[in-house]
Amino acid sequence: MNILPVSDPAFKPYGRIVEGCDVSGVLKALATTPVTDGVVYVPHDEALARAEGANALGDVLYGGMPFQLGWCNGHNTKLNCLEYHRDSEFNLGCEDFILLIATMADIENDRLDTSRVKAFRVPAGVLVEVYATTLHYAPCHADAQKGFHVMVALPKGTNTDYRPAGGPNALDASLWARNKWLLAHPDSREAKSGAYIGLIGENIDIASDL
Repeated sequence: MNILPVSDPAFKPYGRIVEGCDVSGVLKALATTPVTDGVVYVPHDEALARAEGANALGDVLYGGMPFQLGWCNGHNTKLNCLEYHRDSEFNLGCEDFILLIATMADIENDRLDTSRVKAFRVPAGVLVEVYATTLHYAPCHADAQKGFHVMVALPKGTNTDYRPAGGPNALDASLWARNKWLLAHPDSREAKSGAYIGLIGENIDIASDL
């Protein structure tokens, strides 16, 4: 897979680089969070919330709305799933990391062909906005020796427990958590746990592209 820098114009339909924000305090706190062999996601972390400049950053990103600062850390090279929210997500890494993304416009008949997925590399310390219409999931590492520490900023409550039963259409079937619509690849752990199978094609693995 061709991995483009996030500064490439091809990223524009999916998100943008956010400039002018002081992220030094959040990065310092993020660096203290653990990195495992797999992927761990924490929706809200008090150390990040208390970090110098965290409140000011959240206010800028969400315009005064309630927000949460969490993290997604570990090692990963596979797609597995794609998700989207009703709001933008903001990511910031201590190391370079790679986003595998697509857009809601790529969904056809409630499925998305993984051949539509693109890969973008985000440099360490660069804050990016991933638009609400962009499907994304766990980051991939750019360096297997380092793994990744990635801040995940979202509206408060996103990705927390909420899974109502039933619903009239596939959109309801893919609601996997609060403000989290998930399309799983059949080979993924999430699919085996009952997630909506909404990805067709290859379960992309970028290990050989790094």
